[in-house]
Amino acid sequence: MRDLSAGPRVLLRRLRELMAEPLEPQERLDRIVRQIAANMVAEVCSFYVLRADGALELFATEGLNKDAVHLTQLKMGQGLVGTIASSARSLNLSDARSHPAFTYLPETGEEIYNSFLGVPILRAGRSLGVLVVQNKAHRKYREEEVEALETTAMVLAEMIATGELKQIIRPGLELDLSRPVTIEGDAYGDGFGLGHVILHEPRIVVTELLNDDIDAELKRLEEALGSLRVSIDDMLSRREVSMEGEHRAVLEAYRMFAHDRGWVRKLEEAIRNGLTCEAAVEKVQSDTRARMIHMTDPYLRERLHDFDDLANRLLRQLTGFVPGGSGLPQDAIIVARAMGAAELLDYPREAIRGLVLEDGAVTSHVVIVARAMGIPVVGQVIGIASLAENRDPIIVDGEDGIVHLRPISDVESAYAEKVRFRATRQEQFRALRTVEPRTRDGQDITLQMNAGLLVDLPQLSESGASGIGLFRTELQFMIASTMPKVDEQESLYRSVLKQAEGSPVTFRTLDIGGDKVVPYFRSAEEENPAIGWRAIRLSLDRPGLLRTQLRALLKAAAGTELKLMLPMVTEVNEIRLARELLNKEVRHLSRFGHQLPRSLQFGAMLEVPSLLWQLDELMEEVDFVSVGSNDLFQFVMAVDRGNSRVADRFDTLGRPFLRVLRQIVVAANKAGTSLTLCGEIAGKPLSAMALLGLGFRNISMSPAAIGPVKSMLLSLDLARLEEGLLPAVADTRSEKTVREFLMDFADANGVSL
Repeated sequence: MRDLSAGPRVLLRRLRELMAEPLEPQERLDRIVRQIAANMVAEVCSFYVLRADGALELFATEGLNKDAVHLTQLKMGQGLVGTIASSARSLNLSDARSHPAFTYLPETGEEIYNSFLGVPILRAGRSLGVLVVQNKAHRKYREEEVEALETTAMVLAEMIATGELKQIIRPGLELDLSRPVTIEGDAYGDGFGLGHVILHEPRIVVTELLNDDIDAELKRLEEALGSLRVSIDDMLSRREVSMEGEHRAVLEAYRMFAHDRGWVRKLEEAIRNGLTCEAAVEKVQSDTRARMIHMTDPYLRERLHDFDDLANRLLRQLTGFVPGGSGLPQDAIIVARAMGAAELLDYPREAIRGLVLEDGAVTSHVVIVARAMGIPVVGQVIGIASLAENRDPIIVDGEDGIVHLRPISDVESAYAEKVRFRATRQEQFRALRTVEPRTRDGQDITLQMNAGLLVDLPQLSESGASGIGLFRTELQFMIASTMPKVDEQESLYRSVLKQAEGSPVTFRTLDIGGDKVVPYFRSAEEENPAIGWRAIRLSLDRPGLLRTQLRALLKAAAGTELKLMLPMVTEVNEIRLARELLNKEVRHLSRFGHQLPRSLQFGAMLEVPSLLWQLDELMEEVDFVSVGSNDLFQFVMAVDRGNSRVADRFDTLGRPFLRVLRQIVVAANKAGTSLTLCGEIAGKPLSAMALLGLGFRNISMSPAAIGPVKSMLLSLDLARLEEGLLPAVADTRSEKTVREFLMDFADANGVSL
């Protein structure tokens, strides 16, 4: 074969001319494969496209039997072509028939050809098809020939992505790019979202693939890389981050990649082969992603995300792309590999219908914020960012942790009906907003809501909650890139009290540390962060942090009522130490003439089992106690809520835990101490019914749960429930579970669940 040093550039120029001509799609494909074969002096060039049913169909060929076009097909993983598509790796063989994956297709007439070079047609690391050249002679294709064919395949990937080939696919079939995809992930936020994909960091669509001046493109690349390196160095020096999770170690990895000579050499090579800077970045990024995407090692997968982000940054440098330029649809489903809480708040809340994450965990800051905003969330949806295109239809099922991308009409109809039913139920609950929460036998119950952001506050009146039983002050710290100053904290707390319009608000002091890491507050890694250096433990070790927050709370509540409580209390003495810090702040503000709250209530959260042996002292020490049922259950039952193997192993309505809760109620009643419970157990009608039967009269939950719980208690004869429930909890011999007792009681007594 002849020297190909200029081959790729000549080929790409001719392909560009073919793309511009007004040709029918099949004729364009036929001329493309003819051009590739001629340029590479190959006797065969074949173009296979992946269909939605997983078959690779021969769309065009030069050299094989023309009658095989649109008839020959291979499954993913079948034959040499199927192996290339499934592995996203090229195959370069001097004797194709000796390869174990070779599959004989008699209709093509390819048995006379020995050498074989096949490359995947990739877009965003995803296989869309395969491009093949063959020769009769036994030979290995040279590296520059492989590179030339890979570069050509990239041009064909864009042709597939434009949808032009849909015109020539047989009726009833679809290309893989538009096929429906269902992916199971982890359910992080309740509810359903129907809408259209908005990629959080959308791929830059490269429109100019082929360059006219190699030297000019190489200079553009050098300048863009220089700007990229400077921006990373700047972020490192100022310790500012553009997205949550990009801490120093990640930025150091970015700097390493940005200076990696292997990466830069591949970019330069692609440009010398005729691609523009942008197309070169996309090609190298797609090749790298295709090779790494199947790796199971979590460290390597994390490095892949780092590399992806770096390549996207370089593309934005080259194109001058500014995120958020296009308008958001009113039914946006945000799709992201990873994102920070602050970035989610940049989107208009009224337009967001759901959030889908490739990464994330139930404790991720962005997930906590999304749940607080009432947005359905599904995490660990591997590969979704590569599969999705902007404005694709998508459904998020936050109850079962399922995402349906480009759903079929039957699935869409089923979910639309679910959404309508849910909306009808919510409308019925809204009608109860002004109804007093009183049981059928006349016992008053207090229903409050949990919150942590200003966006939560409108739901106070909408839900009919009587107040905020838990305001998580740490969310302000999680979404900020630097430590909120005292005046910033004061401004938030003042706004919360103002919007509450006189309804009681219970502020929980900072619960950071452990797994709730904030970007500007670094602490040593811990083996068991949930039971480590967090919450009041951290605050007492860093009294300046707690005093700053207490000062902000006292100033914000000037002239009104302030209720604050301490999280993660383990010993009563911790409450006394925190009270001393509070008294110091009261004296400090008084000395400088600041107005103080009209009344002050000081409480503690009961989340750590050790307090069960200090209940009498606890009830005497505080004005109120709030049971944090999530952590208390986790610690009592030794169950890690983030561990799927054990998270559902024990029932929150099991006798051991209900007896613990009853013990707390008895102690509070004996001391005359106000008692509430905030946690997921309060937000479900059946478990809320159990709490009322145990003696709780004040419970706090998510705003969306207020309606269903109120509907339940309005239909409940509480005295009759207590009469049966307390003996059922105490009965150690009964084979009937407490959950079964509650279900039977609800059925027999017409309780609305």
